Amino acid sequence: MAEINGDAVCLDVETIYLGGKEHTVRTSSGSISVIVYGDPDKPALVTYPDLALNHMSCFQGLFFCPEAAALLLHNFCVYHISPPGHELGAAAISDDYSVPSVDNLADQILEVLNYFRLGAVMCMGVMAGAYILTLFAMKYRKRVLGLILVSPLCKAPSWREWLLNKVMSNLLYYYGMCTLLKEFLLSRYFSKEVRGTAEVPESDIVQACRRLLDERQSTNVLRFLQAIDRRPDITDGLKTLKCRTLIFVGDNSPFHSEALHMIAKLDKRCSALVEVQACGSMVTEEQPQAMLTSMEYFLMGYGLYRPSHFSGSPRSPLSPTCIAVAPELLSPESMGLKLKPIKTRLSSQR
Repeated sequence: MAEINGDAVCLDVETIYLGGKEHTVRTSSGSISVIVYGDPDKPALVTYPDLALNHMSCFQGLFFCPEAAALLLHNFCVYHISPPGHELGAAAISDDYSVPSVDNLADQILEVLNYFRLGAVMCMGVMAGAYILTLFAMKYRKRVLGLILVSPLCKAPSWREWLLNKVMSNLLYYYGMCTLLKEFLLSRYFSKEVRGTAEVPESDIVQACRRLLDERQSTNVLRFLQAIDRRPDITDGLKTLKCRTLIFVGDNSPFHSEALHMIAKLDKRCSALVEVQACGSMVTEEQPQAMLTSMEYFLMGYGLYRPSHFSGSPRSPLSPTCIAVAPELLSPESMGLKLKPIKTRLSSQR
């Protein structure tokens, strides 16, 4: 984008983001869909969404935000990995495949990286997707440069979550993607403010998400839910993570306390937490602009930041909607501004 202003920005961003190419990658645990956007010679950013979501319903708000487009789409080639059977237009997964474990899902990411001949990558995950990417980072440390986690999970399900997961599993099994199930999922994703009330209609982002949920195959969502419901506690492994980690969480997220627990266990020298006020779990959709300043500083540490041409570039201090824990960790110096630019593509084998 030579100049970025007005409606031309939105059109250009939409052209870039909707011009992705879908790849079906065969893995040892079944085939998964990967949507690739951008120049493959650029550093790689791998994303992974939450339960019943894919790149359109989980990351569209962030990547359609013009400032984020300048920051992310111009600096990265983006690899959106969908959980098995969660891609747009997915058919029901055959009963021949067993329910994957979270380890299987993390190993699939490695197979995706090898398929595209990628070396170390930046990772961005939301809720269950954040758990999968964190587990991947613990298992394959040399393949992860940094983690951007949104309302992440790291402990085994609490009794409350376990009970809710059982209710949702039964709804999926007997009734499919019914109205009650969608309400449970939307409360998982969004704050009450955007879900609406009897007097205030629900927001456009919730309506769009509701429509996209209608397209999900209930059997595929059930498989992913069962995998996440059986996840082990990975708290002890967090102490071994050495990659820089930036965590966002809405203060109305059901997983707010889990994010606080996670940041307390990570190395304080290379991790930071940003709490977003009046926001649910899916900050990427509900308040994507609240992520920009912190991500700018975070990526500057890797030599990845490219100044945007926006007149309203988010280079000011954190906006009033954000509260940063240990904000000094977001400074360029603490995030390693002196690091050399990274290379994420493996050299060709002969």
